Amino acid sequence: MADKKTHKTSVGGQALIEGIMMNGPKGAAMAVRKPDGEIQLDMKEFKHLRDKCSVFGWPIIRGVVNFVESMLIGYKCLMASAEISGQLEEEENPENMGKIDRWLTEHLNEKVFAVLTGIATVIAFAICFLLFFYAPTKVFELLRTAVLNGTGTDLLRLQPLFEGIIKMILLVLYMFLVSRTKDIKRVFMYHGAEHKAIFCYEAQEELTVENVRKCKRFHPRCGTSFIFVVLIISVFVTTILRLIVPESIGGVLWVVIKLLVLPLIMGIGYEVIKIAGKHENVLTKILTAPGMWMQRITTNEPTDDIIEVAIVAIKAVLTDNPEDDAI
Repeated sequence: MADKKTHKTSVGGQALIEGIMMNGPKGAAMAVRKPDGEIQLDMKEFKHLRDKCSVFGWPIIRGVVNFVESMLIGYKCLMASAEISGQLEEEENPENMGKIDRWLTEHLNEKVFAVLTGIATVIAFAICFLLFFYAPTKVFELLRTAVLNGTGTDLLRLQPLFEGIIKMILLVLYMFLVSRTKDIKRVFMYHGAEHKAIFCYEAQEELTVENVRKCKRFHPRCGTSFIFVVLIISVFVTTILRLIVPESIGGVLWVVIKLLVLPLIMGIGYEVIKIAGKHENVLTKILTAPGMWMQRITTNEPTDDIIEVAIVAIKAVLTDNPEDDAI
């Protein structure tokens, strides 16, 4: 494989429950292993905002737009894969429910369930906000107060770096704990198969189980790498902001400022990942190194049956002309 010229592709995907979603020139394809062992392939129609308005395809802006679109289609495919794979039916079986879930199913209708799901989603976002935005700022302010009684410009300049380290520690700890669960371990196997299939295609090898199995499972364009690149860039951007804004601005107001510049940071992160997927040099390797290391947690070596699903998914989104999906 090393002797052949590689083809840098824009094809990407997402691991699902017993399946994989791939996004390519033909659209989005979802391949899921059904309970009877058959692989079900569905093409998902999704109109990109950049096709409706060219502004959404501009550099920086396209990063935020693509992130939102990926979240939406990813969630839809995840829910669909749970139903196709039979896991949703298994969870809804009264025999597999806990006492609380069984009581809710028996006493509440679908509308109430929808409301509760919405509340749960809001709570989940609130927890993420507290952990990754407010908590690091609060911990820094407490530390600064304890050390210098709330003063000290030099220490203030270190705030973005301190907050970035806290966020990375929390993220690694969360992903490690999640990766220990049985169901997530299998999802991470599909994640590994997704990367291997893309690498095999980029190496211009025939998409067979044997060829895919030999490929790496750590890919620079992975969403995991994107998260870490965003965290690294946020340190640089917020460091500049911390030098500009008055020292008196902190707490909730500083958190609001960080939220306002988040789209810019995400947009820059997207462009960096795009460049890293196309070019290999010292700078791109350094920027993507934390994410590549993190993939040792978020990906697992897949079995042959899982690789088969990845092959079905990626073949469904490819055309006969590789230039259609070139970066």
